[in-house]
Amino acid sequence: MSIPEFNFTFGGLPDEYTAFETARILIWPVPFEATTTFLKGTALGPHAIIEASRHLELYDEELDAEVYRLGIHTLPPAPVNASLEEVIERLYHEARRWVETGKFLCTLGGEHSITSPIVRAFAERYPDLSVLQIDAHADLRQSYDGTPYSHASVAARLVEICPVVQVGVRALSLEEARARHQLPVTTFFAKDLHDPRAWIPQVVECLSPQVYLTIDVDGLDPSLIPATGTPEPGGLSWSETLRLIRQVAEHRTIVGMDVTELCPMPGHEASNFIVAKLIYKALGYVFHRELPRETP
Repeated sequence: MSIPEFNFTFGGLPDEYTAFETARILIWPVPFEATTTFLKGTALGPHAIIEASRHLELYDEELDAEVYRLGIHTLPPAPVNASLEEVIERLYHEARRWVETGKFLCTLGGEHSITSPIVRAFAERYPDLSVLQIDAHADLRQSYDGTPYSHASVAARLVEICPVVQVGVRALSLEEARARHQLPVTTFFAKDLHDPRAWIPQVVECLSPQVYLTIDVDGLDPSLIPATGTPEPGGLSWSETLRLIRQVAEHRTIVGMDVTELCPMPGHEASNFIVAKLIYKALGYVFHRELPRETP
C-alpha cells in the first residue's frame, strides 16, 4: 500500500498557528496497518483525516471559540516500516518524546494496535491514568492471528497498564465475555445506552482523574462513519459521542487521545471529514477552560 506524502497540516492553518515551539497541540500521524482482518486501508486514515481537516470551519459555535488559536502543530508521520514488534517499541519511545514536551498529543491511526505503546508512555507521566475506549469491539483477546499486539487485542494490552472503561461495545467473542470479569475493565454495552443523562455520568464516575481517550471510529454507528474496517450496526450517535467527550473533559482531565481505524473509501469523503470534525470538537472540549470567547 502506497502512503501519500504528508505535505499539509491539520486544519490547513496559517504558519503562525503551526509552529512547534508555540503550539499547545500536536497531531501525530501513525499510518500503520499490519493486523487488520476484514477491510484494509487504515494506513491511509491519517492522510485522509488531515486532508479533510483543511475544509473544517475553524470557529466552533457550541464553544464560541476558535480552538486552532492555541496552536496545532502536525508532526512528521511515525516511521512504521518494520516488524509489528519493532513498530510497537518505536511508537512507545517516540510517544515518550512527545509526552515529555507537555503538549497535548493527538495521534491519528492507522489500526488500533498503535494505542497500547502510546498509553504506556502516558502512564509513565500520569500514574493515576485510566483509558476511555470508544469502540464497537471489546478487543480483549490475549492474542489474535498469532500475535498479542493485534488490533483485536489492544484492550488486553491496555488493562496491563491501567484501568479501561469501554463504551459502545456490541461485538465480542465468548472468550472476551468471560475474561472481562477478571480484568480491570468496565464495559458499557451499546444495547444498554438508552438515556445519556444516566449512562454518561456513570462512565465519568468510573474514570480516574486523568484520562487517555482512544476512539476507534467503529464505535460510532456506521450510518455516520461507514468507512471503517469492521462496521457494526447499533453504535453511538454524533450527539451521544460529543456529549460523552464533553462531560469527561468537564469532570476529568483528558491528557491525550488517539483516533484509529478510519479506512478511507474511494469516492466517499464524508467519513474522513466527520472524523476530522470529531477530532477538532474533542480538542475544543479538552481546552474548553482556556478558550477565549469570540462574541460579546
